[in-house]
Amino acid sequence: MQRFDVVVVGAGPAGSATAIRLAREGGSVLLADRSRFPRDKPCGGGLTGRALRHAPCDVSPVVEHVVDRFELRLNYGRRFARRHASPLIRMTQRRRLDAHLVEQAAAQGVVVRDGCRVEGVAPDETGVSVRAGGEHLRADVLVGADGANGVVARAIGVEDGIVRGVALEGNVAWSAVERARYDGTAVIELGVVPGGYGWVFPKGDHVNLGVGGWGTEGPRLRDHLARLARAHGVDPAALCEVKGHRLPMRTPGTPAAVGRVLLVGDAAGLVDPLSGDGIYEAFVSARHAADAILAGDLAGYEGALAAALDHHAGASWAAKRAMDRSAAACFWAARAPGVFGVVAGLLSGEVGHPSEARGLARPPLRLLARLAG
Repeated sequence: MQRFDVVVVGAGPAGSATAIRLAREGGSVLLADRSRFPRDKPCGGGLTGRALRHAPCDVSPVVEHVVDRFELRLNYGRRFARRHASPLIRMTQRRRLDAHLVEQAAAQGVVVRDGCRVEGVAPDETGVSVRAGGEHLRADVLVGADGANGVVARAIGVEDGIVRGVALEGNVAWSAVERARYDGTAVIELGVVPGGYGWVFPKGDHVNLGVGGWGTEGPRLRDHLARLARAHGVDPAALCEVKGHRLPMRTPGTPAAVGRVLLVGDAAGLVDPLSGDGIYEAFVSARHAADAILAGDLAGYEGALAAALDHHAGASWAAKRAMDRSAAACFWAARAPGVFGVVAGLLSGEVGHPSEARGLARPPLRLLARLAG
């Protein structure tokens, strides 16, 4: 039986970031993933400034496009755009980002086993036994980073309190769209999918189109995506690499740890309810999980995680309710003076919560808060 200080199940951003931070401090770490790398992973692929503040390493080698302009449109009709003086989002692909993070983990001394499926998890008072890839492993701590459909959360009975959303996306070559409109621009379509939105994101050699919303929208997502494509002059049949994925959204108070098992990233339901982004939450949860393990204070992980994420998540849930009740009100509030500055600050990490807004941005944001109820 092989023994490690920590076994991390899942080599997405949360799992690799946790492994990197632990190995950097001298821990013996196994990072296991059922897929072979590089592998595709459905995701909008946006790296916000606030996410980069918590990244475990430099990710600039996999950045394909830089966004400094947002365009918002309501029900495929009225629209407006705002540009920011500095980058708002750096675009990548999860195939490239995840492979890069795995390489960085290996460089730090992490034992990486891709193509290794975890078949069983058995925690006890002194550690965790893991059956993976036909081998029996033993670790002091197990970190579950195996995503929305992972085995670790199920094995420890932590699934209640997570709301499931869904998303569907596809890609087209730049030649299929008007480059001048989308270059450096993230397009957000409001009021087109219950519980979510549509998007058009520029990448290196293609443009990513996607829609996401409540889990109940699953049977209608293909129709939503086709309508989005046509609204941007793209033949739906031209979309390639069309993939769907689940969006696990944690409600405050949902457990993220049981004994010697900690959950990070999507496995803990740490997807932003409003944006559907999970990379920021992945990096933050990885940092706090690693800190708790290194300090020998596993019981402190959930409190640290809640302190870092729950306040912002509460604002996102409120904004999501407001969006569902009136996408038009959200659209017009976003046009109000000062509001885009708050949005840019939230994306960069310079603003921690909408309540920090000052001046002309406060009245429209208060209106949305009342709408959220």
